[in-house]
Amino acid sequence: MYDLYAIAEEHLVAAHRSEHGRSANLLLRERPLRQTVIALTAGTKLDEHNAPPAASLQVLRGVVKLKSATDDIELTMGDLFLIPPGRHSLTAVTDTAFLLTAVND
Repeated sequence: MYDLYAIAEEHLVAAHRSEHGRSANLLLRERPLRQTVIALTAGTKLDEHNAPPAASLQVLRGVVKLKSATDDIELTMGDLFLIPPGRHSLTAVTDTAFLLTAVND
């Protein structure tokens, strides 16, 4: 069992120490499922990248903006969002931690 909020707090502290403003922890890797807690300091961006075949983002703390060809959405604590297929980017509006769940072929 994992305490996602404690892990999120731990990685937010680590993100503030990182020169890149981010920290991540792979929690579960059981093919095809992968779950990762990612923390970003306010203003940190994950540049445009491809989405896995199926993925969701659950905000554990803060506010994050997801931008894709079809969506430009701001997500806040407690939101769960199905990431659309294709390329997208993320920007932390505030210090943010989220659970990324991905299913790969």
